[in-house]
Formats: sequence, C-alpha cells, structure tokens
Amino acid sequence: MAVTIIPSTVAACSTFTALVTGAPPGATSAVFTYDGATPQTLPVVAGGAGPATFTAVGSGVQLVSVSYIDAGGVVVGSDSGTVTVTAAPAGTISTTLSAPGGTTTATTTLTCSAGLTSVNGTLTYTLPGGATVTAAVVNGVVAPTNLGVALTAGQTVGVSFTSAAGSCVACTFTPITVTIPAAPSCLVLLLPPTGAVVAGQPTSLTALVLCNGLPVSGASVTFSGGGATPVTVTTNASGIATGSLTFPTAGPASVTATVTATNTTCSCTNVSSTPITINVTGGGTGGTIQVLPSCWQFNLQSPLPNPFAATLRARVSPAAAGVTVSFFVGGQLVGTAVTDATGTATLNASLNLLQALSGSFTATANVGGTPVQATGPLPPCLPL
Repeated sequence: MAVTIIPSTVAACSTFTALVTGAPPGATSAVFTYDGATPQTLPVVAGGAGPATFTAVGSGVQLVSVSYIDAGGVVVGSDSGTVTVTAAPAGTISTTLSAPGGTTTATTTLTCSAGLTSVNGTLTYTLPGGATVTAAVVNGVVAPTNLGVALTAGQTVGVSFTSAAGSCVACTFTPITVTIPAAPSCLVLLLPPTGAVVAGQPTSLTALVLCNGLPVSGASVTFSGGGATPVTVTTNASGIATGSLTFPTAGPASVTATVTATNTTCSCTNVSSTPITINVTGGGTGGTIQVLPSCWQFNLQSPLPNPFAATLRARVSPAAAGVTVSFFVGGQLVGTAVTDATGTATLNASLNLLQALSGSFTATANVGGTPVQATGPLPPCLPL
C-alpha cells in the first residue's frame, strides 16, 4: 500500500491531491482524511483509489490518512502520507481613526501579497473598556465603521481579523493597536502693518491661519489690542484675514490675532498669535463723531457679490459741513460721505453677505484736526 501526494509541498490555501495504490484484498472503498476537512470516500478500482482533492491549511508537515473499507463496512487496512505546507505570507492591517460629527470612525485597509479574494471574515475593533464593534470583510475590503463613541487623544483601539468559517485566507494578519492622535493645532501669524500708524485713523492688519502648513479657510479671526474696538473677520481660501483697527491714542500698542474655526481638521479654539508691538503716532482730543441708526436690506436689483443695500449715517460734533466721513463694515471700507450743515453724513452702500451679517459698522473722520471714530449696530431694516 502507498499514498502519493501531488505536489508534496504546497502553499497554504492552494490545493493538492492524494491517491493510493496497492489497496488490501477485499477493499471496495478508501476514506481520505486531512486536517479538519470533510473526509472523502472514493471507490477502490484495480487496487487503487483517488485522487482526492484538498485545500492546504496551516503550515509545516501534515498528515493525510486513508482507511480501506470492505463491502460490509469493515476497515481492512489503513495508510498515510504527508504533505508539507508552506505558511501563508504575512498581510498587514492599517487603520486610521477620525471623528466626524463627534463620534470616531475607523477606516481599515487590508493588504495581502497573495491576493485579497480569499480574505473574507470579520474585523473586530476593541474599544477602551473592552466593548467591541465588528465589520464584515468581503474579498479583503471593509467599509469605514462608525465606532459609536467619541474617543479622545491618547486612547487606543485594538484591530483584529477573524476568517470566515470554512474559508482559507491567503495571508496571516497580526492584530494591531491604534492610538487616537492629538488633533493638530492652528498656527496664526500676525503681520505688522505697512506705513505709519496714526491715532484715530483705521489701520489695516493681516493674519495668516495655517494647519500643518496648509491654509485654513472660513476661520474667524479677531484683531484686538491697543485700546481699539474687537474687530472680527473671516479667512479667505488662502487662509488670510484682513481687518482694520483704529487706535485711540499715540504710543506703543500690543496687538494679537485670535482664531476660532469649526468643522476643520485642526484644533482652532481661541488660538492666538504672538503679539506684535505697533508704534502709534499723532492722535489727540477735540471733536467727536456719533453713529446714527442705520440698517441693511436685501436688494434684488443689486448684482452679486454685493446683493445687500445699506444706509449708513453718522454725525460729527461740533456740527460742520464738508467733513469727509469714512464708513467701515466688517473691517473693510465700504465708502465715504460728506457731512451737511447739521454735521450729518449719509452713505448708501452695497454689502456682501459677510458684511451684512457682521452686525456693526464704524464711522471715522477728522474733526478740527482730530481723528475720531465711533462704532454702532447694523441690523436688518424692518420690514426686510
């Protein structure tokens, strides 16, 4: 009796065959048994049986057994052969964790040099505290999985793969542990102003907001310091915010830019720039300016991007005609108007959406040689 294995050395998850020759007299069938596979019963013809086909599993030298059965179901002999199984290559599990909407989502990729079509089963995420979340793996692909909890930086998640029952996976996958990374923080750079800075006159300031070296758009930046009023503007697509501060007195003024951004990949809550010192010249006391009730409304006739019409009013004291008043909305100059005999200046201006929603406006002028300014509310006109 002899058991022949073809091929005698085979890679895990590949197939091999077993056949026998020289079966004992009286044997009518042969039962082939390998590992946990279902036994295969084949007829004995002219002293031989087979081939029986099996899928190699595991690794190392493994036994294939054969039992010979006569017509009455009695075992009349047995034999065995060996097959050498080459272990499946190591695959990799790679998982990234993110937190959209407050809960953490796991995105996992499986790689296998022998191919992914045999990689079917279950991926298990083990959360802090021991709870688990599972996801199906089909042909090596697993969909992003919401873990259902809001994990914080430093916490860990275990990731492991279990093959489906009865399947043979062409790669072995070692479990991994993934740590929730700390969210990167915004970097705010405040640029010094160009030219002379004069008390009572608007000064343009620029800040750049970056995250991992990339610009952050839509962030809210507040310029403050030096006794000037909190001016808040929004960064553009290049991460740049430009606002205007008016310093009331001469002397050194320490100014910072503070940023807050939501729905971004960075942690941008009250992150401040390094303060810069600005030398403010001139200034003085004397006349005053007062903002008067003003409002904005939607103008269907005005083309984009400025579909809002605003009426801005201010009055200087002492009253004088011919004084130029500059009006700023959202830190940007929207126009100038000249006072009448009562010292009142009225400007009809077109605003964009961000300016209309800024909620306030600033009027500046030079009254009797003294720069003055005032800020007041800018609500929508009622009725709209």
